[in-house]
Amino acid sequence: MTKRFHFIGIKGSGMSALALMLHQMGYEVQGSDVDKYYFTQRGLEQEGIQILPFDAANLSPDLELIAGNAFKASNNVELAAAEEQGLSYRRYHEFLGEFMEQFTSLGVAGAHGKTSTTGLLAHVLSNMTDTSYLIGDGTGRGSEQASYFVFESDEYERHFLPYHPAYSIITNIDFDHPDYFTSLMDVFDAFDTYADNVKNGLFIYGEDQLLRKITSEAPIYYYGFDPETNDFIAKDLVRLTTGSTFTVEFRGEDLGQFHIPTYGKHNVMNATAVIGLLHTIGFDLDLARQHLKTFAGVKRRFTEKIVNGVTIIDDFAHHPTEIIATIDAARQKYPSKEIVAIFQPHTFTRTIALMDEFAEALNLADSVYLAEIYGSAREVDDGQVRVEDLAAKVAKKGGIITVDNVSPLLDHDNAIFVFMGAGDIQTYEHSFEQLLANLTNNIQ
Repeated sequence: MTKRFHFIGIKGSGMSALALMLHQMGYEVQGSDVDKYYFTQRGLEQEGIQILPFDAANLSPDLELIAGNAFKASNNVELAAAEEQGLSYRRYHEFLGEFMEQFTSLGVAGAHGKTSTTGLLAHVLSNMTDTSYLIGDGTGRGSEQASYFVFESDEYERHFLPYHPAYSIITNIDFDHPDYFTSLMDVFDAFDTYADNVKNGLFIYGEDQLLRKITSEAPIYYYGFDPETNDFIAKDLVRLTTGSTFTVEFRGEDLGQFHIPTYGKHNVMNATAVIGLLHTIGFDLDLARQHLKTFAGVKRRFTEKIVNGVTIIDDFAHHPTEIIATIDAARQKYPSKEIVAIFQPHTFTRTIALMDEFAEALNLADSVYLAEIYGSAREVDDGQVRVEDLAAKVAKKGGIITVDNVSPLLDHDNAIFVFMGAGDIQTYEHSFEQLLANLTNNIQ
């Protein structure tokens, strides 16, 4: 009898990807969530996966229940009913930890860059062999014949500790999620414990000094730009407006030249990690070279559109390190344009903890506009911080905008507009697009 799955909170990025993957592997899948539209539901709808409103009547003893981490019995009618009826359920990460054991599993962890790196690895590997994957942008693919499984390994609340992958990349360690982690060393402790779970090989960014302290029973390979301290070395980097070209060397062996159609040094490092992993497993790097060139990116990571001749970039960047990387990528692709950053701080705790770092990162843009802080459902606004506090520390011209009035952005010519944030920054972006469209209509 085919397993039937019910996802409580199916529109979550990880949940929707997992639901898609299981559906494509031949399992029966349904789920429930709130009425509000999320971009992740588009793929579910295209596959004909039923999305129900939360209701205790959705549950039955024959369903295997997977619950999103945002929901508890205290705030969700289905979880309350499940506990009352004695129905067992597992969280996303608990299910995934068991599920991956049937594959050669390849994890990607890190404070930043894990979604882009997971997407790149999944793209290249699935074009070379049958591969199932889960990407943190809500993308999932399943195959009944797959022997490889690529997945994003999330450190929040130590959710990655049930995972025991065959191989894993770790892109970096940084202090984030201050609503959970107490310090940078608390974050390190989580990653160090995760590294011990890796079985066959660990690929670590070698220029992160804290990552250098990671230990594991599995062999560790370091990647980076420094030829003295790394195993996989990226060199001869050429930053083009069409992407990045570089060569990779492994312990004195020339692995050849590679090109990626993405921007910024961070993406070169992500690609080097992927190349190192594939080389170690034994895949043909000529095939990998071919498919690296065709990577189209992942959702909300430097996603570009042109509206009436104006270039708009949408990016998930919500931490200072990510803002720096996004602005670096924008300068590489558009060296003669003014970089206008529109940033929405995400969570009050993160804004307080990293206030000075946010200002320093945003000052790398030419102009900076700030949206109101997006508060998480996990925290309460106690009035400790306002977006005006961050604005006072930003030295570049700009100011605070509202979703109802983005017209100050029109003051910039020969500019690209980079919208960054993990909340609802896209509503500001849509307001700007409508403003641009209305301007054109009025001229006509």
